[in-house]
Amino acid sequence: MSTPSEQDSPVPSAARPPGAEGGALFDTVVATRANPRPEAPGEGRPPVVSRAFSLLVSTLVLGALIGICAGLLTLLLYAIEHLCLGFVEHPELPGPFLTPAWRRAASVFGGASVAAIAWWALRTKSKAVPSVKQAVAGRLMPIWQTVAHVLLQIFIVGTGLSVGREVAPRELGAMLAQRCARMLRLNPTDMRTIVAVTAGAGLAGVYNAPLAGAFFAVEILLVDVSGGTVILSFLCSTLAAWVATLVKGTHTFYVIGHVDAHFSWDLMVFAIPAGVILGVCGALFRKGSQWAERNKAAGNAILWMLPLAGAVTGIVAIRIPQVMGNGRATAQLAFSGTPTMSLIPLLLLSFAAKALITLFTIRAGASGGVLTPGIALGASMGCILGILWMQMTGTNSIGVYALLGACALLSASQNAPLMAMCLVMELTEAPMNLFVPVVFISMISLLASHATLSVVERRSVTVLG
Repeated sequence: MSTPSEQDSPVPSAARPPGAEGGALFDTVVATRANPRPEAPGEGRPPVVSRAFSLLVSTLVLGALIGICAGLLTLLLYAIEHLCLGFVEHPELPGPFLTPAWRRAASVFGGASVAAIAWWALRTKSKAVPSVKQAVAGRLMPIWQTVAHVLLQIFIVGTGLSVGREVAPRELGAMLAQRCARMLRLNPTDMRTIVAVTAGAGLAGVYNAPLAGAFFAVEILLVDVSGGTVILSFLCSTLAAWVATLVKGTHTFYVIGHVDAHFSWDLMVFAIPAGVILGVCGALFRKGSQWAERNKAAGNAILWMLPLAGAVTGIVAIRIPQVMGNGRATAQLAFSGTPTMSLIPLLLLSFAAKALITLFTIRAGASGGVLTPGIALGASMGCILGILWMQMTGTNSIGVYALLGACALLSASQNAPLMAMCLVMELTEAPMNLFVPVVFISMISLLASHATLSVVERRSVTVLG
């Protein structure tokens, strides 16, 4: 709901601290050095019209188009959930809690088995689908293979597999942008920009999060904060988010209940130890996601590993139904839970199950995102730490602690604090004044994440040596 490597990043690896490579952990294919100069649509041809006009037209057309697609993908997800699990996710019922256990298990196992066969055929019998970062770099995304890849991701989330759905609209946006760039004969630099901003707009459209979509393009895909790039990113993401609401409607994704917009001093103090803990958790989740992506099942292995992941998910879901899907149910449990000590064991169990099942699903060959699973993990851990903190201070609502935890862990696991903070704040519709403690805990978490990754990498080098 898209594993970065040195060759994927626009920033030279020598200039980056250990573990500081930015961006998503969840794109489909790891870049290789076999094609050092990627294919660039439109290269060597003069623009049909002026450069500025071409970029503006591309941004407007693609923003509206990806908004429609994001809205339709959301409706498709709801239709699959209704067909396979007998429910449609919404704030009051974010997971299949009322669905019989046998139906939950059958849905996720059946979905994984169908997807395993489809992905096996797609990956072994046809052209590979590049990652979004590779598409930004210039590798051409095939049309029907990309569409099939996108639909499979929505399908497995709807049947209950534990991955995010945000990669699908980004891949679709990148593919559409490449075709538009070829039609307008944009130069390679402008093609790269328009593909990135449209991919970010896909994220904005599916979650009604224009700030997060724009920052995803600027902070992760382009690593470019020039005026033109920022303007195009915000324009495309805003248009996509608005058009998507015309298709799928709008509602608050996570309900955090009543919160005091005027944060108190104890939140700033809470952010220090909590930020360190959440930063360590985010770093470990990042490393785990990278490992799962690097070792993803390929060839015939996916035919048995992905159904196995579905079977394990179904068994776990008999007792922990919130483990299913993109993480919305797990996160909502934290955002709106009753702040009592008796809730902590359930949150710990949900945290562990969601982390392990998500990594296992990716390792088994599934493609999908880790943004919403990361939010679920952060909200759960933030809620746990918040309940403990409230025993001493007795202030603030539990939803605020879950919010801080989600922002902190997502910032650490993605190494993209602006995108992470904006995504969580937009999905919860939290008061803007809470950005102060959110920024504070996210920065502490990011520092703790970098320190943790440095230690892990040094130990790995020592062991290998």
